[in-house]
Amino acid sequence: MKSAPSSAGRLVILDRDGVINQDSDAYIKSVQEWTPIPGSIEAIVRLSHAGYRIAVASNQSGVARGLFKLTELNAMHQHLRSLVSAQGGQIAMIAFCPHGPEAGCRCRKPAPGLLEEIADRLGCSLDAVPFIGDSITDVRAARAAGASPWLLRTGKGERTLASSTPELEDVRIYPDLSAAADALLKDQG
Repeated sequence: MKSAPSSAGRLVILDRDGVINQDSDAYIKSVQEWTPIPGSIEAIVRLSHAGYRIAVASNQSGVARGLFKLTELNAMHQHLRSLVSAQGGQIAMIAFCPHGPEAGCRCRKPAPGLLEEIADRLGCSLDAVPFIGDSITDVRAARAAGASPWLLRTGKGERTLASSTPELEDVRIYPDLSAAADALLKDQG
Protein backbone atom coordinates (compact mmCIF):
# COMPACT_ATOMS: atom_id res chain seq x y z
CA MET A 1 0.00 0.00 0.00
CA LYS A 2 1.38 3.41 -0.96
CA SER A 3 1.68 6.03 1.72
CA ALA A 4 0.23 9.49 1.24
CA PRO A 5 2.44 11.64 -0.96
CA SER A 6 4.78 14.02 0.79
CA SER A 7 4.97 17.65 -0.19
CA ALA A 8 7.86 16.67 -2.48
CA GLY A 9 5.48 14.24 -4.17
CA ARG A 10 2.96 16.82 -5.36
CA LEU A 11 2.74 17.06 -9.10
CA VAL A 12 1.56 19.66 -11.58
CA ILE A 13 1.48 18.97 -15.32
CA LEU A 14 1.77 21.73 -17.89
CA ASP A 15 1.06 21.91 -21.58
CA ARG A 16 3.95 23.64 -23.37
CA ASP A 17 2.97 25.86 -26.30
CA GLY A 18 0.62 28.63 -25.18
CA VAL A 19 1.21 27.87 -21.50
CA ILE A 20 4.97 28.10 -20.97
CA ASN A 21 5.99 29.66 -24.28
CA GLN A 22 4.32 31.72 -26.98
CA ASP A 23 2.34 29.60 -29.43
CA SER A 24 2.05 29.93 -33.19
CA ASP A 25 -0.39 28.45 -35.69
CA ALA A 26 2.72 27.98 -37.86
CA TYR A 27 4.29 25.83 -35.06
CA ILE A 28 7.28 26.56 -32.87
CA LYS A 29 10.08 24.99 -34.90
CA SER A 30 13.35 26.09 -33.29
CA VAL A 31 14.99 27.41 -30.15
CA GLN A 32 15.02 30.84 -31.83
CA GLU A 33 11.20 30.75 -32.15
CA TRP A 34 10.74 29.42 -28.60
CA THR A 35 9.90 32.49 -26.47
CA PRO A 36 8.69 32.16 -22.86
CA ILE A 37 5.43 33.85 -21.94
CA PRO A 38 6.29 36.60 -19.42
CA GLY A 39 6.29 35.16 -15.89
CA SER A 40 6.00 31.51 -16.95
CA ILE A 41 9.56 30.43 -16.13
CA GLU A 42 9.35 32.20 -12.76
CA ALA A 43 6.01 30.45 -12.08
CA ILE A 44 7.60 27.06 -12.72
CA VAL A 45 10.49 27.96 -10.44
CA ARG A 46 8.12 29.07 -7.63
CA LEU A 47 6.20 25.79 -7.86
CA SER A 48 9.44 23.82 -7.92
CA HIS A 49 10.73 25.65 -4.84
CA ALA A 50 7.43 24.91 -3.06
CA GLY A 51 8.00 21.18 -3.52
CA TYR A 52 6.00 20.49 -6.66
CA ARG A 53 7.32 18.16 -9.31
CA ILE A 54 6.75 19.81 -12.69
CA ALA A 55 6.00 17.72 -15.76
CA VAL A 56 5.25 18.88 -19.29
CA ALA A 57 2.85 17.08 -21.67
CA SER A 58 2.86 18.42 -25.20
CA ASN A 59 1.59 17.44 -28.64
CA GLN A 60 4.41 18.08 -31.12
CA SER A 61 2.98 17.00 -34.47
CA GLY A 62 5.47 19.29 -36.23
CA VAL A 63 7.85 16.30 -36.04
CA ALA A 64 5.46 14.06 -38.01
CA ARG A 65 4.72 16.93 -40.40
CA GLY A 66 8.45 17.32 -41.14
CA LEU A 67 8.56 20.90 -39.84
CA PHE A 68 11.37 20.14 -37.40
CA LYS A 69 13.43 17.16 -36.27
CA LEU A 70 13.61 15.51 -32.87
CA THR A 71 17.05 17.10 -32.39
CA GLU A 72 15.48 20.56 -32.63
CA LEU A 73 12.62 19.57 -30.30
CA ASN A 74 15.15 18.25 -27.79
CA ALA A 75 17.09 21.52 -28.08
CA MET A 76 13.90 23.49 -27.28
CA HIS A 77 13.28 21.28 -24.24
CA GLN A 78 16.89 21.64 -23.10
CA HIS A 79 16.52 25.42 -23.41
CA LEU A 80 13.39 25.29 -21.22
CA ARG A 81 15.17 23.14 -18.62
CA SER A 82 18.16 25.53 -18.64
CA LEU A 83 15.99 28.60 -18.09
CA VAL A 84 14.26 26.91 -15.14
CA SER A 85 17.45 25.49 -13.60
CA ALA A 86 19.22 28.86 -13.90
CA GLN A 87 16.74 30.10 -11.28
CA GLY A 88 17.06 27.02 -9.07
CA GLY A 89 13.99 25.17 -10.32
CA GLN A 90 13.63 21.78 -11.91
CA ILE A 91 11.41 20.05 -14.46
CA ALA A 92 10.93 16.41 -13.51
CA MET A 93 9.81 15.18 -16.92
CA ILE A 94 8.86 16.26 -20.42
CA ALA A 95 6.56 13.92 -22.36
CA PHE A 96 5.60 14.67 -25.94
CA CYS A 97 3.64 13.11 -28.78
CA PRO A 98 5.50 13.39 -32.11
CA HIS A 99 2.59 11.95 -34.13
CA GLY A 100 0.16 13.68 -36.45
CA PRO A 101 -3.60 13.81 -35.82
CA GLU A 102 -4.27 10.94 -38.24
CA ALA A 103 -1.92 8.51 -36.44
CA GLY A 104 -4.59 7.33 -33.99
CA CYS A 105 -2.02 7.00 -31.22
CA ARG A 106 -2.82 6.93 -27.52
CA CYS A 107 -0.35 9.69 -26.67
CA ARG A 108 -1.82 12.56 -28.71
CA LYS A 109 -4.02 14.76 -26.56
CA PRO A 110 -6.99 14.59 -26.02
CA ALA A 111 -6.07 10.92 -25.45
CA PRO A 112 -4.68 10.39 -21.92
CA GLY A 113 -1.45 8.62 -22.90
CA LEU A 114 1.02 11.43 -22.15
CA LEU A 115 -0.48 12.05 -18.72
CA GLU A 116 -0.52 8.32 -17.94
CA GLU A 117 3.12 8.06 -19.03
CA ILE A 118 4.01 10.86 -16.61
CA ALA A 119 2.12 9.17 -13.77
CA ASP A 120 3.77 5.81 -14.50
CA ARG A 121 7.29 7.19 -14.75
CA LEU A 122 6.94 9.41 -11.68
CA GLY A 123 5.11 6.73 -9.68
CA CYS A 124 2.02 8.71 -8.74
CA SER A 125 -1.73 8.93 -9.17
CA LEU A 126 -3.27 11.62 -11.36
CA ASP A 127 -6.23 12.06 -9.03
CA ALA A 128 -6.68 15.82 -8.47
CA VAL A 129 -3.35 16.62 -10.17
CA PRO A 130 -3.73 19.93 -12.03
CA PHE A 131 -3.11 19.71 -15.76
CA ILE A 132 -2.73 23.31 -16.88
CA GLY A 133 -3.41 23.90 -20.56
CA ASP A 134 -4.80 26.37 -23.06
CA SER A 135 -7.07 24.24 -25.27
CA ILE A 136 -10.09 21.98 -25.16
CA THR A 137 -7.82 19.03 -25.99
CA ASP A 138 -5.94 19.72 -22.75
CA VAL A 139 -9.21 19.78 -20.80
CA ARG A 140 -10.32 16.51 -22.42
CA ALA A 141 -6.95 14.83 -21.80
CA ALA A 142 -7.06 15.83 -18.13
CA ARG A 143 -10.55 14.41 -17.72
CA ALA A 144 -9.69 11.19 -19.60
CA ALA A 145 -6.69 10.65 -17.30
CA GLY A 146 -8.48 11.53 -14.07
CA ALA A 147 -6.53 14.75 -13.56
CA SER A 148 -7.98 18.19 -12.78
CA PRO A 149 -8.24 20.46 -15.86
CA TRP A 150 -7.10 24.06 -15.48
CA LEU A 151 -7.27 26.49 -18.40
CA LEU A 152 -5.19 29.58 -19.15
CA ARG A 153 -6.24 32.53 -21.29
CA THR A 154 -2.81 32.59 -22.95
CA GLY A 155 -2.09 30.72 -26.18
CA LYS A 156 -5.33 29.26 -27.52
CA GLY A 157 -7.11 29.94 -24.22
CA GLU A 158 -9.23 32.88 -25.33
CA ARG A 159 -10.36 30.95 -28.43
CA THR A 160 -11.18 27.97 -26.25
CA LEU A 161 -13.22 30.12 -23.86
CA ALA A 162 -15.05 31.79 -26.76
CA SER A 163 -16.38 28.37 -27.79
CA SER A 164 -18.57 28.39 -24.64
CA THR A 165 -18.52 24.61 -24.51
CA PRO A 166 -20.23 23.03 -21.47
CA GLU A 167 -16.98 21.10 -20.91
CA LEU A 168 -15.53 24.27 -19.37
CA GLU A 169 -18.20 24.82 -16.72
CA ASP A 170 -16.21 23.45 -13.78
CA VAL A 171 -12.70 24.18 -15.10
CA ARG A 172 -10.51 26.60 -13.16
CA ILE A 173 -9.54 29.49 -15.45
CA TYR A 174 -6.58 31.86 -15.00
CA PRO A 175 -5.06 34.69 -17.04
CA ASP A 176 -1.63 33.01 -17.29
CA LEU A 177 0.67 30.46 -15.70
CA SER A 178 1.87 32.92 -13.09
CA ALA A 179 -1.70 33.45 -11.82
CA ALA A 180 -2.37 29.69 -11.86
CA ALA A 181 0.81 29.06 -9.84
CA ASP A 182 -0.23 31.73 -7.33
CA ALA A 183 -3.62 30.02 -6.93
CA LEU A 184 -2.03 26.59 -6.53
CA LEU A 185 0.40 27.87 -3.89
CA LYS A 186 -2.42 29.69 -2.06
CA ASP A 187 -4.54 26.50 -2.08
CA GLN A 188 -1.73 24.52 -0.45
CA GLY A 189 -1.28 27.09 2.31
